[in-house]
Amino acid sequence: MEFPEFAPGLNARVELTVTDADTAQSIGSGDVPVLGTPRLLALAEAATVAATARQIPGGVTTVGSRAEIEHRAPTPVGRTVAATATLTKVDGRTLVFDVTVRDRGAVVAEVRVERILVERQRFIAGAEVLR
Repeated sequence: MEFPEFAPGLNARVELTVTDADTAQSIGSGDVPVLGTPRLLALAEAATVAATARQIPGGVTTVGSRAEIEHRAPTPVGRTVAATATLTKVDGRTLVFDVTVRDRGAVVAEVRVERILVERQRFIAGAEVLR
């Protein structure tokens, strides 16, 4: 299978309005009622997926392989955060994104996400072998 080629600069933006279900308290990553780091990471990954979605052909997908996160500031329930992912490096099948998450313009997190292009069915079959 042939994989699509991506060029640095590709980007996408996604938003999340924080609910009780997104808080550290609710997801078990802490005991405070603010946006939990695992949920923030999921938002950052969603932005990377959105960035590649228009160019991914059927049968191909990306999977996360590495993430580095700096969660700088709390975001309370009811606020909307926006994650903007920008593809900064392409190394074979590995795509590296820098993601900035903002709350009312202020940076609340910076995340670096690596994703790998894979053949969807082959990847799923490999996971099934491990069952």
